[in-house]
Amino acid sequence: MYICSMINKEIQQLINKGEMLPLMEEFYTIQGEGFYTGKAAYFIRIGGCDVGCHWCDVKESWNAKLHPPTKTDLIVKNAAENANTVVVTGGEPLMWSLDYLTKMLQKNNLKTHIETSGAYPLSGFWNWICLSPKKTKLPLAPIYSEAHELKMIIYNKNDFKFAEEQASKVNENCELFLQPEWSNREKMTPLIVDYVMKNPKWKISLQTHKYLNIP
Repeated sequence: MYICSMINKEIQQLINKGEMLPLMEEFYTIQGEGFYTGKAAYFIRIGGCDVGCHWCDVKESWNAKLHPPTKTDLIVKNAAENANTVVVTGGEPLMWSLDYLTKMLQKNNLKTHIETSGAYPLSGFWNWICLSPKKTKLPLAPIYSEAHELKMIIYNKNDFKFAEEQASKVNENCELFLQPEWSNREKMTPLIVDYVMKNPKWKISLQTHKYLNIP
């Protein structure tokens, strides 16, 4: 019991420093959403999320305990062997310190992108921040000025109002996207098309990786 406790304490210290992370999966694929749609990228999906979107398509990511703590140096090594751009996602990746991960990725000349709800303090060093706010747990104020991209998921008509509220908070250079929630895409996509034509500051984002049947 004592030995086990010591090991757990050691691991927790490494996690706190970002030198280990609860890795759910990592894979090389094509970015399917938002500004960089169509670009090859290495995805690092970190476990853990308490934002709780009812339509989330990766609910298996929510419980961080299901995903083994993995040495961050190994994650970086795998990424460096496959890509020049890395997308860190979740779950909600900002639940963890990402300073060490991004420092080591950039040391290997990799561009660092993150997809986040913004519900936790921003850590890490980023070439691109995709902010995707959720009603269940709103972004913290500081991230709005840092976001390069605002991606709003449209599940019903009320989400257009929420999208505009969030757009009013980001910086003037932030790219604005409306994306139909996958399970309701047939209903919402025509409404998004009409909305973007009337409000051309917005662009449409589609989950093209699902249409292409790739990860």
